[in-house]
Amino acid sequence: MRSFLMVNRKRVPYAVACVATLVLACGGEQSAGGAQTQESVPPTAIIVQPADGATLSGPDVSVEMAVQGISLARAGVDSANTGHLHLFINHDLTPEGAAIPAEDGIVHFGLAQSEHVLEGLEPGEYVVIVVLGDYMHVRIPGSRTDTVRITVQ
Repeated sequence: MRSFLMVNRKRVPYAVACVATLVLACGGEQSAGGAQTQESVPPTAIIVQPADGATLSGPDVSVEMAVQGISLARAGVDSANTGHLHLFINHDLTPEGAAIPAEDGIVHFGLAQSEHVLEGLEPGEYVVIVVLGDYMHVRIPGSRTDTVRITVQ
């Protein structure tokens, strides 16, 4: 004899109801494939292109960026779970929670851009880091950065 429970006015096998209850009780917000959902990913900035270690023809280099666990918004727009990107080129990072300055070696993307061309790069090695800032250009505490090292010929 099979046991059933009533869930939302439908008969559900008892074993299925138990497994579903355990998954929910364990905080298992996961997709069907078992991956964590976006809500559980810390705000992360990613450099999609160029690849780490790439050797590129200069003097102009295209950079493509993306984010996870946060949405892009214009600077000055105070909205929950949003930020905008900054590129640090051969420049030390601003500490978390500190304002990101407007100076040489730092590019601000206050219009929520995720693509940029670094123009006029001299041949040499570059360290490029993408950083998330909030609506006031403050580096978001707990956010993750991404770094690529490239060589321009």
